[in-house]
Amino acid sequence: MSVPWAAEAPPQTQPITGNDDVVRSRQHVRAFAQQCKLSLVDQTKFITAASELARNTLVYGGGGAMRAGLVERHGRRGVAAVFEDSGPGIPDTELALTDGWTSGGGLGLGLSGARRLVDEFFLDTEVDRGTTVTIVKWAR
Repeated sequence: MSVPWAAEAPPQTQPITGNDDVVRSRQHVRAFAQQCKLSLVDQTKFITAASELARNTLVYGGGGAMRAGLVERHGRRGVAAVFEDSGPGIPDTELALTDGWTSGGGLGLGLSGARRLVDEFFLDTEVDRGTTVTIVKWAR
């Protein structure tokens, strides 16, 4: 998935190698959500989804990185975050995206919970290659 990053604000990259980086990832997406003028409810949804995905990147992917920033498409503005790791990948994406399923250790939302909280959700994974998850929340 090609992310339509806003020209005036290139995305920021945040390595995710420890718990402090998960916190920093949350802080970055909060700042972009506020800059985009998302409602408080939409900010909370996006930050929660990003926090879960940053934690997954660390715990299940063995670490990686997040790129986040403002996006623009067809005159709409939003905020996006891309989480990438080179971990083991997800062997059963159907199961991983099942409501209520969690492998434990995260917020208990799982990928399906994160997907419900955002407007766009893209999962690209392959066993032994890693996982990339892209999320977008559009301003209303």
